[in-house]
Amino acid sequence: MGNPQGIQFKSTDEFLDYLPEEELEIVLFLRKIILECISNCKEKLAYNVPFYYCHSRICFIWPASIPWGKVEKGVAIGFCKNSSFLDETFETTKFTSKLTFTSVKEINIAFLRQQIYEAVLIDEQIVKAKRRKIQ
Repeated sequence: MGNPQGIQFKSTDEFLDYLPEEELEIVLFLRKIILECISNCKEKLAYNVPFYYCHSRICFIWPASIPWGKVEKGVAIGFCKNSSFLDETFETTKFTSKLTFTSVKEINIAFLRQQIYEAVLIDEQIVKAKRRKIQ
């Protein structure tokens, strides 16, 4: 089937080098906030963009310059799960929400931190629920 994007980054640094300056500024700012809020997370590229994991995917950063991400302008931060994941339907893989920014000035840091902390809490609750189900 091949790569529909025609590009494949080998590292986060390669991804960052690819970005236009206006997107890079936003990506670096969002990345800094994520890494401050989730100090134990793993950053891995998936679909050519950085995803942040603890027990599972928590969030991602998707700039408009990365094709087929449905981000037309600016940079999106997406959250992979919301409270609906706390029921028995853990197989759902669709992203549930995203915020898009065209400048760093638009970012409400307090609100974004709250969203990240909530996403981490949901990730923890899902893992605990799965462990209870196994036992």
